[in-house]
Amino acid sequence: MASEDGVHYQKPGWFTKRVFNPIVAAMTRLGVSVWGSRVLRVRGRSSGEWRTTPVNLLTYENQRYLVAPRGETQWVKNIRKAGGGELQLGRKTEPIKVVELSDDQKPALLRAYLKRWKAEVGVFFGGVSAKSPDEDLRRIAPDHPVFRIDTMA
Repeated sequence: MASEDGVHYQKPGWFTKRVFNPIVAAMTRLGVSVWGSRVLRVRGRSSGEWRTTPVNLLTYENQRYLVAPRGETQWVKNIRKAGGGELQLGRKTEPIKVVELSDDQKPALLRAYLKRWKAEVGVFFGGVSAKSPDEDLRRIAPDHPVFRIDTMA
């Protein structure tokens, strides 16, 4: 689904926003990772205030990534501007910096992401699954920002 400006974004429904995400975030803050979940903290683009959202942390070939299944979300816009943020699991907070990947770099990562979390987020990928051909993954790549995570020294 594209917004008025042609940017892909799928708004969370009431259940996701009011029930599912808060439960996952609360468990993650308590130190219980739900299938790799973390709480992402990023400074707001305008306010500078910390914003939080639960995310799925993908590890692929010994590198970590953040994938935006819903597309151009607020956290995506904020992390682009900030260049990083923090990942939280329980009491551990890890400062991170990120590098956004080009669409050509995404297909293998999207496949790995869908293999792990299709049951949770598959509906946001327009019928594409981990078993779909590479051309399908390339087709949806522009709709799903992906960021490589670099640990801050």
